[in-house]
Amino acid sequence: MNFKIEKRAEASELMRWLSPFIAIGATLVITTLFFLALNKSPLEVFYNFFIAPVQDLYGVSELAVKVAPLMLIAAGLLICYKANIWNIGAEGQFIFGGLIGGWAGLQFLDVNSPWVLVPVMLAGVVAGAAWAGIAAFLKTVFNTNEILTTIMLNYVALNLLNFAVHGPLRDPAGFNFPESAMFNSSAAMPIIWQDTRMHLGIIIAVIACIGVWFILSRMHLGFRIRVRGADEHAARFAGFNAKAITWFCLLISGALAGLAGVIEVTGPIGQLTPSISPGYGYAAIIVAFLGRLHPIGIIFSATLMGLLYLGGELVQMFLGLPMALTSLFQGLLLLFILAGDLLITHRFVPKWKKPKADEVPNALAEGAK
Repeated sequence: MNFKIEKRAEASELMRWLSPFIAIGATLVITTLFFLALNKSPLEVFYNFFIAPVQDLYGVSELAVKVAPLMLIAAGLLICYKANIWNIGAEGQFIFGGLIGGWAGLQFLDVNSPWVLVPVMLAGVVAGAAWAGIAAFLKTVFNTNEILTTIMLNYVALNLLNFAVHGPLRDPAGFNFPESAMFNSSAAMPIIWQDTRMHLGIIIAVIACIGVWFILSRMHLGFRIRVRGADEHAARFAGFNAKAITWFCLLISGALAGLAGVIEVTGPIGQLTPSISPGYGYAAIIVAFLGRLHPIGIIFSATLMGLLYLGGELVQMFLGLPMALTSLFQGLLLLFILAGDLLITHRFVPKWKKPKADEVPNALAEGAK
């Protein structure tokens, strides 16, 4: 007996909001079995992942440092996904924004002014938007699949960063290490909590989430974005310009990812290095879906994802487990949240195989024997 997937007449709104918690529970169950197989105490691992990182105020401040870029990138992806535009290139937009913003910061090494940070951040925003604009151009002019173009541009941006820090932007006094000079304090993100690394980026991220919520729920532009995401043909019939919406969504998404990139390099990193991102652009995709494509949900899901990054570092130091455990958690979360979304909107029904016309006489003959 085979099965076929059939769309439900009506999706359960309750299950839609419960599915993230179910996905988290299923992830914990699977990882528990995994840790038991490694002869590790699951309770000890979970303690180091989710409790130990925020046991003191300094840990909370470090969590804010991790959460800020995730929230910014996910807020931009939210706009794209609401319009059914599948931007998978936030990682590349993050890296390119950080690269160009970092290059701008290096131009002000000898300038001491509180206004230096403004052109540096603008450079990152414009760079991220321009990088996403490549995919928007290919999509609107050549109808190229944005999933392929955005994900391939990730690798282009990464290799441009590697070229820059090994070549033109390498610090001449850096003993040949592939990294730029440290930025001037004027081009560094302002610290908002003394004696910690918590910077202005977390406030910018919250403002970005509020701005995205306002666009999607209080502006006619947001209505057009949601209609295009629900039914592109209906959007065209209503007179909405699908190409303009595509450009807007990708440019805003890229701009926020680029802003996250420049905040990261001028904040906790303080210079350009070959690895300015631990995978924030990919993790933000999980943040967006785990947050149910809602700005408020993104704040909570970004906090959970930030905990995974912090906990992964502690588990590596104290339990000797690989840092890849963070990716394991992220992958399982995405798998279960997508599976849950599928089961909420669709169901599996038996597909009875009907015998062909020439098989009926043969079947009757076999029965007679």
